[in-house]
Amino acid sequence: MKFSKNFFQLKSKVIIITGCNGQLGNSLAQFFLELGSIVIGLDYAKNFNIKNKKFYFYECDISKQEKVKSLFAKLFLKFKDIHCLVNNAGVSVFEPFESRKSEDLDRVIDVNLKGTFFCIQNFIKQKESKNNSKSIINISSVYSHISPDPKIYGKGDRKNSEIYGATKAGINQMTRYFAVHLAKKNIRVNAVSPGGIFNDKHPQSKNFIKKYSARNPMGRMAKIEEITGAVIYLSSASSSYINGQNIIIDGGMSAW
Repeated sequence: MKFSKNFFQLKSKVIIITGCNGQLGNSLAQFFLELGSIVIGLDYAKNFNIKNKKFYFYECDISKQEKVKSLFAKLFLKFKDIHCLVNNAGVSVFEPFESRKSEDLDRVIDVNLKGTFFCIQNFIKQKESKNNSKSIINISSVYSHISPDPKIYGKGDRKNSEIYGATKAGINQMTRYFAVHLAKKNIRVNAVSPGGIFNDKHPQSKNFIKKYSARNPMGRMAKIEEITGAVIYLSSASSSYINGQNIIIDGGMSAW
């Protein structure tokens, strides 16, 4: 088998990315566009900064089942064949768990778990193609595997919550479930679990960066492109036999 010059083979492929306004979602959209893909960005608010004729933005609260159903039906009419769904949208809460309110729990569950489910549920309604494999990639988190270390958070830092990690663990199981049940439809389902990503536009506190880096075997936080690369790979023909897997990209943090 000859090595393909077009390793990813994503030119003209149509990609849906939920949560396209966020740090990772925005970077993914721009990366796919650079590879020649057509990108459909979904978010609950119109706040994107991408100017590209191959980028299409749609406002959508993915926690609302009927809105997701209606939007996907419109997308199938416009784009005909959609190659990949990246379930990137996610929310969290940061106040101490002792004061956690029921509605806070509901919001995280509604977006992270139900929203992911609703998007998968509707993505698979498009016409099946035996010769055209499709891909679903769920964005999970290293905190679906380990607990946040309370010692690395100082006053004012956004301490990761128990409900966030619980919903991401649920996404891992959803990934395995749909990998099995959608294989006959020629749809692969995988997940990516990032560790802490440095935010160059809105940097974390110096105290947090220092303590997180000290806790990490590689001695630093992740760069955004170190996460996007895995998503691009899993969406491409180059990963055609990878199904039901979760790639943890955390610099080895979950290894000790």
